[in-house]
Amino acid sequence: MKKVSQPPAAPVLTLTDKLQRGDLLSAGCPSRTVLKHITSRWGVLALMVLDGETRRFSELRRQIDGVSERMLAQTLQWLEADGLVKRVAYDVVPPHVEYSLTPLGQQAAQKVRALADWIEVSFPDVLQHWNKAEAATQAVPADLQ
Repeated sequence: MKKVSQPPAAPVLTLTDKLQRGDLLSAGCPSRTVLKHITSRWGVLALMVLDGETRRFSELRRQIDGVSERMLAQTLQWLEADGLVKRVAYDVVPPHVEYSLTPLGQQAAQKVRALADWIEVSFPDVLQHWNKAEAATQAVPADLQ
C-alpha cells in the first residue's frame, strides 16, 4: 500500500503574529487605512511624482493633472501621517512648503510605480476587453463617459 503524503499544515499564527504582519482581508485591519491612502488615485500619483524629488505644493498640483487643491492637500496629509511623506514648512513670506518622500515612502513609491508601469504596458489589452464588452452590450464603461 502506497503512503499518501499530506501537504505541510499551514503554520498557526498567534495574535501577536497577526498584529505584526497585518491581515488586510479582515474588515477591522488597521493596515487597510494605509492601503487606502497609498493606492488611492491621488496617493499613487503623489508618490510617483515625489519619487526622488522634493517639490512644492504648486509643483505637485501642476504635475498631477486633474487633482483639486483640497484633494491634494488631504492626500499629502494622509501620506505624511502614515510616515511616507515629509513636509517641511519654511518660516518665510510668502509661505514656502516642500514635500519629499521618507525612506518608507520611497519603498512605497517603488511598489506603486511597478503597478503603474504594468497598467501602462497592459492598457492595450485592457482596451481590447473594453471594446469587446462595448460591442457586446453597446455600453461605455462609466469611467469613460
